Amino acid sequence: MTTAFLPRLRSLTICAVAALAWGSGMTLAHAQSIVVMVNGDPITDYDIEQRTKLNFLSTRKQQSRQEIINELIDDKVKIKEGKKFGVEPSASDIDQSYAGMGSRMRLNADQLTKSLESQGVRPETLKSRIKAEIVWTSLVRGRYKERLIVSDKDVAAAVAAAGGDTDQQGQAFEYKMQPVVLIVANSSNQGAMEIRQKEAEALRARVQSCADASNIFRTTANAVIKEIVVKTSADIPPNLRKLLDDTPIGHLTPPEATKQGIQMVALCARTPTTIDTPKKREIKEQMYAKKYEATSKAYLQEVRKAAMIEYR
Repeated sequence: MTTAFLPRLRSLTICAVAALAWGSGMTLAHAQSIVVMVNGDPITDYDIEQRTKLNFLSTRKQQSRQEIINELIDDKVKIKEGKKFGVEPSASDIDQSYAGMGSRMRLNADQLTKSLESQGVRPETLKSRIKAEIVWTSLVRGRYKERLIVSDKDVAAAVAAAGGDTDQQGQAFEYKMQPVVLIVANSSNQGAMEIRQKEAEALRARVQSCADASNIFRTTANAVIKEIVVKTSADIPPNLRKLLDDTPIGHLTPPEATKQGIQMVALCARTPTTIDTPKKREIKEQMYAKKYEATSKAYLQEVRKAAMIEYR
């Protein structure tokens, strides 16, 4: 009875997958070409084809079919493990990450979708990979938080082993800043931006302290003065650090065109610090990444061993 039942169950599974795939726009041929079942969830030739194209677009390297299959299996077991612990990102979470990825490529979500489709990749293929990454990052960081801690003592020892941080000590600062913006409407032409740029230069010449900046910009039409921000050298990219280091205390950085309008930053204070230097931050991030990678790898091996993986 069991022997007769298994082929029937397998046939029903394929039919169910085909029905679901047909409803989502996948062709019947794609739906029937199941390659692997992972905890009862199918991976098809079409999935493999799509992930192959996506990964080639991302890396410009051609991976083997088995590498792609292993990656898709990993995604399946990650999402299954997430459900076990109630980690299930919403559609809006995934869409937000998708849009963020596009933004880093200077594309909005629609433009990213069109770019993928022009290369034969469905946006759902990328969103599926994003979902697995969101789930897995949450699981690793949530379940193994203590294991991932990098102590200041460990960082100091690593810095010393790397030759010390003497060159960085005199260059590391804590900056107290107050951004100010002269607003330019999105619909404005280039001429309006140039007028506000000249206005910014004139106001910049008048500011001699953060108090001046506050008073002047609070009474300037279509201007915004933002909350004070405190950051260290390690938090700021090198080009901005140089800009702040070249700006006298109490003065404004040169005007910069942004989406909101013309922005400048009033430098209220610049205090030397040895607590968090760029060198220490770099080494701390490297140490954390190493711990994360090792923990993630061991955890993934564990959940894969417990998974039901059946090749067809």
